[in-house]
Amino acid sequence: MTENSEGNPVELPTANWLTCATRLQALAQDGLLYAQNPFDHERYMAIQQIAAEMMAAVSDVSVEHILGLFGEQAGYATPKVDVRGAVFRDDQVLLVQERSDGLWTLPGGWADPGDTPAAAVERELREESGYEARAVRLLAVYDRATQGHQPPHPFSIYKLFFLCELTGGEPASSIETSGVRFWPVGGLPPLSLARVTAPQIARLYHLAARPNLPTDFD
Repeated sequence: MTENSEGNPVELPTANWLTCATRLQALAQDGLLYAQNPFDHERYMAIQQIAAEMMAAVSDVSVEHILGLFGEQAGYATPKVDVRGAVFRDDQVLLVQERSDGLWTLPGGWADPGDTPAAAVERELREESGYEARAVRLLAVYDRATQGHQPPHPFSIYKLFFLCELTGGEPASSIETSGVRFWPVGGLPPLSLARVTAPQIARLYHLAARPNLPTDFD
């Protein structure tokens, strides 16, 4: 809660709080990397504590858990990269069912160091769906925080969506997925909104059908 120019209380949207907290965490992480004396180090640790308290206030996660996540980060703070593969067949899209929440999503996950973006999405698609595929086009690059994903994430994430073509393999579940199937773009199952949204799938389908359109971004 904050105040307007007349001194009346104004409740800020949750997304604004999270954005501010994420920026504070990045500043604190960068500061801890470059701090030259223990006093600066202490100040940046305090900023990190404030960021964790802000995130905890708009979520059901404890301050201690969030500080633990912060502690796993080192070096200059940059966005994480999530890659997703979109495979369309007629008016259907390939989705996998996540074991973690029982919901459906485009195959994908974190990009690993050493992988090119295309290699990362091809690997994720193979591991999660059983299909071999080739990345043929970058359809969209989005900032997760602007896309309506739920729940919010404590770190900045860029999401890369690739159009992929199947080259072999067959549908198979994995340690991460319990189902693999094509669904009508106009009749999607319950989606894992932390990973993909229905408007994103609709936009990707639109872009895939129009090769002359440029890549979506932001």
